[in-house]
Order: sequence, then structure tokens, then C-alpha cells
Amino acid sequence: MTQNDTIVALATPSGSGAIAVIRLSGTSAIVIADKQFKSVSGKALANQKTHTIHLGHIVDGDKELDEVLVSVFKNPNSYTGEDVVEISCHGSTYIQQEIIQLFLRSGCRMANAGEFTLRAFLNGKLDLSQAEAVADVIASDNEASHKIAMQQMRGGFSSEIAKLREELMNFASLIELELDFAEEDVEFADRSAFKELIDRISFVLKRLIDSFAVGNVIKNGIPVAIVGEPNVGKSTLLNALLNEERAIVSDIAGTTRDTIEDEIVIDGVGFRFIDTAGIRDTEDVVESIGIQKTFEKIAQAQVVIYLFEASEKELSKLQLEIEKIKNKYPQKPLVVIANKVDQLNEVELSKLDVISSAVEKSHFLKISAKHGEGVDSLKETLSNFVNTGALRNDETIVTNTRHYDALLKAFEEIQKVKYGLDSGLSGDLMAIDIRQALFHFGEITGEITTDDLLGNIFANFCIGK
Repeated sequence: MTQNDTIVALATPSGSGAIAVIRLSGTSAIVIADKQFKSVSGKALANQKTHTIHLGHIVDGDKELDEVLVSVFKNPNSYTGEDVVEISCHGSTYIQQEIIQLFLRSGCRMANAGEFTLRAFLNGKLDLSQAEAVADVIASDNEASHKIAMQQMRGGFSSEIAKLREELMNFASLIELELDFAEEDVEFADRSAFKELIDRISFVLKRLIDSFAVGNVIKNGIPVAIVGEPNVGKSTLLNALLNEERAIVSDIAGTTRDTIEDEIVIDGVGFRFIDTAGIRDTEDVVESIGIQKTFEKIAQAQVVIYLFEASEKELSKLQLEIEKIKNKYPQKPLVVIANKVDQLNEVELSKLDVISSAVEKSHFLKISAKHGEGVDSLKETLSNFVNTGALRNDETIVTNTRHYDALLKAFEEIQKVKYGLDSGLSGDLMAIDIRQALFHFGEITGEITTDDLLGNIFANFCIGK
């Protein structure tokens, strides 16, 4: 991968705005910018200190394009580790393109997706997991996902992996040394200390692997399916949760023919609610397709809300329907909700307590979706399904599927090493498994990479980052 050229790209979102930032990085970044920048002080950028800002104009020959602020970052003290220039210009799309085209004619080339961060990785400013966290920070849309991405970008995850890898490598070196003295039958590696290390590595890897279950839902949001018979208030509940008229509400049964989705943030975690077609026997072809989609969405959801109309549901029928859902989706948390309780008298309300005993009490709620009563209790119940204890305690949480896969493979190899220690296997056999574990650790932090791997990772970045 060549890094001798100088790249340029728009670092802010495309389109008009108050300002835009155009970034240059490379060996000639300051020299090229100097040719097109006329400082009000008359000083050349090359002679200025790093991390300084200068007022002036970008000019194309005798043509003045814009009044700008130019920030100078000299290597190695920059984001990419190279000379970097950032030009803050007015946010006109015409001005943006004129300045970028000017620098392309002056010797720059357009940056590829994620190429600034790729250069930061190749120049040792970030390890690979930190570089990936940059994209997660940009994509974070709630407090929890932002907190995890920031922790990873600061190196919390990679430092934990790097420490384990270093300790394992030290023992691996001793095991490899024993192979050189195989005829003398000596042991340089203390087997008891080695076993303690393997147990500790196994414990940490298991914790990180288990954290992916939480990290994945925090990063991608938790899909929640709202299901029930037609006209029980599913769309009204969705509107109440979103606090807007997102779904059409009608007294006509079967109004919702397709699924409607939208997302809100509860206690820093994203929940994606799916309003589904009412479940019933119907000869309407379109409605039947909607009901089929309902079952597909239940299968995809991680939490299921079963809504029924409190005044019309028989206990025996309700219990049967709840059992059907529980039996078909035993791993999914189920919240049973009695809706339209505002229409019940005190005697009818008391009868609901009998229904609550048919399900887990913590997962049974009484609400009036139309008036917003009980909606806050529902949000609290949903929030309790997410174990954010590790997040509150600033523990490392894995959110990246690539990291998760590498951790699983490393854990498998460590288990082989552990078996070898317990079985008294020779050092040459254990060394093979140790090398494989070290390989998978290195995949996470970037000590071991391929061009294809880097291409796949940074292709998902935005241009200019």
C-alpha cells in the first residue's frame, strides 16, 4: 500500500452548510496547500508551528475562491501520522468542489473510503480495533453505543488483548526454547505458572465472548415485535411509544396490512419497535401476507410484546395464546399487556390480577395506549431486559463481529493448550496451539493483517475519514 502520495477529501458531510472542512494528508500536504493559500499575515504554512490555525484565502491564480481558516498538523503529531492540512471554508457545495478540484490539479488525489484512518493505522497511530472503533463512534446513535465505541477507541479493548498476548508470547518463547534443548530434556517454562496464565486467559476470553450478546444489541438496537389480534391497539401503542402519529389508527379490524418500524432510545439503548398485522383467520389475500410477515418479525425480534384488549379477553383463551408464543419462541422475553384499561370499572380491573398470575408478574402490564397510561412502565420493563451493568462499570464490551469470531477461535486454541498441560503433552505439540492462539489475538489488534482484511474493514468507512 503506497503512502507516498497526498490525498484530499471533504471531511464533513456533503451538501450545503455553514462551513465545510477539506482535509489533505501526505508528504506534500503542506507544500501543496501553501501554493494555493495566501495568508493575511503573508507567512508560509511550511514555516508555521504544528497545531496552529491561519486566516487567509484560497486562490486559483488570480481568482479568489474563498476566505478560509487553515489548520496545520505536522508529522508525526497528526491524526494520520503524516503532514495534515485541514481547510475550513464556507459550506457552499460550489466552493467545496472548486477547492477540491484545485488541489486535485495541484498534485493530490481523492482519498479512498477510510483512507485517512487506514494511514493512521499503518503509521502506528491506532491499532486495528481502535481504527474500527472510529467508524463505530461516527455511527453511534445512542448513549450506550457511543460509550462502548469511545472506550474501544481509547484502547480499552485492545490493551486488554495486547496484555494477554504479551504474557502468552513470553511463555511461548520459553516453550520454543525448550524445543532447541529437546535432547537435554529441560523445562524453561514453569508449568504451574503457565497453567495459571492459561486459566486466567480462558476466564478473560469467556467474559469478552459473553459480552458480545450485550454489545451486539446495544450497537444494533433491540428489535421488539408488537403482536396480538386485530384492533387491540397495537398501532396506538406504537404511536404512544414514539410520541407521534407513526401508524394509522382505525376502528376497522385489519388496518395494518404490513409491518411498520421505528426506533426510540430508552436509558441510552436503542429499541426498534415493529407494529405487525393483527393475527386472525382471514380470507383477505393481502391481510394474509401481512399476518405471515408478523410471524417472520416475531422470529427476528429479541423481545415480543403480546397485546390484548382487557375488556374482551377470556382467561382460558389468553393462557392458550401465551403458551403458544412461549412454546414456539422459548428464548424470547415475552411482555403481556392488557390494553384499554381506562374502559374498565374497579371489578373488571381486579379480575386482571387473575390474569397476571398466569404470566410472570414482572412481564405483565396494564396500560391505556390511547391515553399514554402505563407506557413509562413498559419502557422500564424493556430497559430491564438489557444487562447494562457491565457498561455502567466500564467493563470491556465486544460489539464487533470480527473480534467476536477471533475471540472464539482464540478461546478454542487456549482450551487445546489447557488440555495439553493437563495431559502432559510435549512442548512441540502445545507450541502449535499457542501459535494459533497468538495469531487470532494478533488479528484483533492488527499485528497480523492482510490487504484483503484491511480493504474489507476500511471500505465501510465514509470518504474523508
